[in-house]
Formats: sequence, C-alpha cells, structure tokens
Amino acid sequence: MKWSEIFIPTLKEAPRDADNVSIKLMIRAGMIRKIAAGLYDWLPLGLRSLKKVEHIVRDEMNAAGGQEVWLPHVQPKDLWEETGRWKIYGKELLRFKDRKGSEFCFAPTAEEVITDLVRKDVRSYRQIPLLLYQFGTKFRDEIRPRFGVMRAREFYMKDAYSFHASESDLEETYTRVFDAYVKIFTRCGFKFKPVEADTGTIGGNFSHEFMVLAETGEEEIVSCPVCGYAANVERAESVGLNLESNPPGTPQPVQEVPTPNVWKVEDVSKLIQVPGEKFIKTLFYMADGIPVVALIRGDTELNEAKLIRTLKTGAIEKMTEEHYTSLAQCEVGFAGPIGLKDRCGQKDPRTKIIADHLVKNIVNGVSGSNKKDFHLLNVNVGRDYEPDEYADLKKVKPGDACPACAKEAKKSILHFSRGIEVGHTFKLGTKYSDAMKAVYLDETGKSRPFIMGCYGIGISRIVAASIEQNYDETGIIWPSGIAPFQVEIVPVNFEEKKTHEATLKIYQELQSQGLEILLDNRPERAGIKFKDADLIGIPIRIILSEQGIEKGTAEVKVRSTGETLHIPLAQVPQKIKQTFEKP
Repeated sequence: MKWSEIFIPTLKEAPRDADNVSIKLMIRAGMIRKIAAGLYDWLPLGLRSLKKVEHIVRDEMNAAGGQEVWLPHVQPKDLWEETGRWKIYGKELLRFKDRKGSEFCFAPTAEEVITDLVRKDVRSYRQIPLLLYQFGTKFRDEIRPRFGVMRAREFYMKDAYSFHASESDLEETYTRVFDAYVKIFTRCGFKFKPVEADTGTIGGNFSHEFMVLAETGEEEIVSCPVCGYAANVERAESVGLNLESNPPGTPQPVQEVPTPNVWKVEDVSKLIQVPGEKFIKTLFYMADGIPVVALIRGDTELNEAKLIRTLKTGAIEKMTEEHYTSLAQCEVGFAGPIGLKDRCGQKDPRTKIIADHLVKNIVNGVSGSNKKDFHLLNVNVGRDYEPDEYADLKKVKPGDACPACAKEAKKSILHFSRGIEVGHTFKLGTKYSDAMKAVYLDETGKSRPFIMGCYGIGISRIVAASIEQNYDETGIIWPSGIAPFQVEIVPVNFEEKKTHEATLKIYQELQSQGLEILLDNRPERAGIKFKDADLIGIPIRIILSEQGIEKGTAEVKVRSTGETLHIPLAQVPQKIKQTFEKP
C-alpha cells in the first residue's frame, strides 16, 4: 500500500495527558485518536495490528478445539440478577433502560450470557465438553481510565468458555487452552510469563494471568529463579511459619504504656523502641454486611485479595470510622485483639477475627489497648486472645522466601518484576451453572450442573503491551507477527526517474510474494520520512537513493537491531522474502 492511499496522521509531539509510552507512541504514530476519557478511535495503521492479533488468537483457539460465536454487547438485567452480580459489579457496570423501561447493561464480560445460551440448548453429557469463544467490544466504566488502551473504558477482547462433566475434563481443556495461549503470545513476539492469579469478580477457584514482562507494567509479579514458581502479588503465597519466625521467648505480664496521639506502627515503634515485627496490627473491614477484623504482623501489609478468598466473598470494604469506633468501642488506631471479640460481640455477634499465620508466632507482642493514647506490651496469643481463624493474609515483599521451595524444605528468595496482563484463564467450577441452574443429564439420567472454565485475552491491550515492551527513543519496534506492515520502502526522492522505477519494481515484486508493503511515496524530505519510519516501527526498511541505485544496491535496515545491509537491487526481493519465511 502507498502512503498516499492510507490515513496515517503522524504527530511530532504526544498530547500532554498521554500518561504512558504506548499511548504516546500510538497517538504520534497515527494509530489511534482519543474521543473521550477511556474511549479511542482506531485508525487504519492501528487497526491492521489489532486485526493481526485477532487472526493469531482465532487461529490458535480453533486449533485448540474452540468454536466461534457472536454474543450481544447489550445484556438484560435479569441474567445478571440470577448470579447476584448486578449489585456486586458496582459502578463499573454501565446500566441503562430501553424505551420500554427494561433494564440492561453493556457487557463488561459474558459469563451470564454464555451460560444462558448453553443451558437452553445443551441437555446431555454427550454434547460436552464444549469450548465456545467470541471476539467483542466490552465496556467497564473505570473511575480513572488511564494508560491509553491499556486501561480504557471500552476495549476489544476475546473471551472463551468451556463446559464439562468432570474436573478432569475441565483440566484437560484448561491445559489445552493454556498451551494455546503460550503459542499466541509467542507468535505475538512477547517475552511473557504465566503466573498464578486471583480470580477477582469473575470467580472460581484457580486462575493464571499471562504477563508481558515490562518495566512500565502496572502489575507486580513474583517468581522463583530456582523452581519456576510465579504469581502476581495478589495471589502469591507467603511462607508463613516455615522459614519466617521470631525467636521463642517466655510470655511476660501484659503492660500498658502511654502513646499520646501516636497510633501508626512506625511511630509507636520509634516511641517505645520495639521493632515492627513485634506489633499486631488490627484492621477493620465489612464483608457481606458482616464485620471482619484482620490481624497481621506490624511489619507486613494485608493482602486484601487473600482476605476476600479466605472469607469466600465477592468483595470487602474498609469499615467507616464511625462504625469502627462503635464496634471496637475505642478511637480509630487504638484497637487491639485483647477483649476485642467480646467488645465487638456486644454490637454485632457475627464479627469474625482472622489472623495471619505470622501472628501466632509473635511472643510478647505490642497492640492497641482498646482505649485512646495507650498501647499494650507483652500480648500473647492463646493466653490473651484467640482468633476465630488463621489464614495466609500477608502481602509478599522483597526478601521473602519462595513458598514452593519452602514446601520442599529448600530456601530461595522471590524475584520481583513488573508485567502487563494480556490474558487470564480461570477454573470457574459451578459458580455460574449453580446460580443459573444450567444443568445437563449424566449417563444415569441425573441432573448435574456444568463445570465451567473461562479464558480471556485483551486484543486491544496486546497491541499496547507490545509497544510497552518494544520501543526506543525514536519510536515503536514492531515484532513481525503483529506489525501493521512487514516492510516499508522509503525512496529518498521518489520523483527521480531511476529511483521511481527501481522503487516500483521492488514494491511490485514484494507484493507478488504476498508480503505486506508500505511504500512512502510522499514528496517529503528524506529526514521526515526516516523519522516517520522510525516512529511507526515497521520491521524491515528498504531505503532507495540515487547514489545507491547508481551502485546497483539498496540499503536495508532492520528496525529491531539497527543493523544496516547493502544488498544488490536484483537480490532484494529474494532476501526480504527469506527474512519472513518460517524456518
């Protein structure tokens, strides 16, 4: 295609509100334009890459046994009420009414719709396993859309769902789709890592995120260089008592100490000269209307996703100050575990106290005293208080040991890095089939709920993630698999007769070989053409100049390495073709 025939409005500078690398380069390269917060037009150059990603995903999903369907973007309220997610999803769910007053939402995901489809037409175990997938636009009303198409309100994705009669059958399909994802992201040219992940609002009991490794990534992931364990920080297990413990000691009598106007662990620690690992932090939440108190060691952070999983709830929220003071019967920041169960029970007997595993190993700890401006020393579990339950609640941090190695009595330290989530696979179990009464008849004629799997890929996000991983100071560096064009021809002076003839000859020969060629036929200065070529980042650039043609050569530049070759004109089509042939 000739540059004069395609709409590529490049810019010298990115808008001031562009807040990451990919959005800056996508706007400057004429791939997208912003229409409103989190909403973007996709221009021809950007759409070409988007469609290439879609083609790769479709190709591998079909190879994995998937069947493509097309589901509606607009979904009725009653389906979402069946699963209880009409309220749980909150303000991210775009709700509206039609002219008859019926309520609908614009799909942020498709679990309800796909389950409804299958429950209507799949009756027998003979019709499963079944793997259905679709490509479609989704909308999530993010409160702060950012990072361009990385976290836009409207985005394009592939979502797939599988239906099974047994966990072993689900495992087989899950593994097959997992392997397909590995092939997809490899073909997209990514350096990536699958990691264990939290299931979030989708639900289920197990999931993996596929993370593109990039320093600009908004997700933090941990991995073990010894055993290969990998997880995002929301899911990452803590070693707990196996390798991380305090020295044993003899319990001492509880002692009250004044701490006027000081309640944060760091400040109290400085005041009374006791290290943070001796503190018991007391945190108050609400879960499904029930008060929950989480106890964690003072030098650690609570992982809220772990608390949600422990409670088997959809979401939690921090307790208001008014509720805190009413329930704990003390000022905010001064609550402690001693007598807390009884005090809270007077207000709400449903109150649960859950402690992290590390808390049980704190000897002679420090906690709030349940009254303002005082803390307690020598607080010990068992003697002074007893949680309702222990669980892994700690957020992993640098220096923590690998939990997988610890189970094998080995020691290794977790490595922290950043990544961009581009795909997510879930084992849903029967969460949606139970809620929506989606059942089949087994071999004995008994009605059973489908066991489900869910598999998503952010198609539009992949385009941006590729740029976040592949760029330099001059522009994008496209992997060949998803580049909008494979080759760009840049004649220094296209109007000069010999240059014009040589350019068209190579252009036509490369096109006849099935390669995707962009010919910059603009009457612009060479410097402008070269800057635009660097900006849009096509993998191979062929530069034709009068001097080179006189010598019978073309200059070929590889965008990813900067390598420059001088190739005889007659050999250019064959050499370029060989570059893109599969080994």
